Amino acid sequence: MMAQATITARVDANDKIEFDAFCSNVGLNTSTAINIFVKAVLREKRIPFDIAQTPDPFFTEPNLSHVKKSVQELRAGKGTAHELIEVEDE
Repeated sequence: MMAQATITARVDANDKIEFDAFCSNVGLNTSTAINIFVKAVLREKRIPFDIAQTPDPFFTEPNLSHVKKSVQELRAGKGTAHELIEVEDE
């Protein structure tokens, strides 16, 4: 038998309750589910699912189009440039 080691991870309490319940519903315990994840990572040499960052909404095509149009208008003399207006947090 291979030597065993313990992995400790902090998770949101509600997430743990839901994860434990899911594992139970599919016939696993939490430790077995985590071991399946570890084995998949080692076998595939990657996280076995996609991890994506939600894009910054500033860089959406409609917003960038609006910014480009505004810059063109300013360069054409339409509009008023002013100093940055800072608003204090409440």
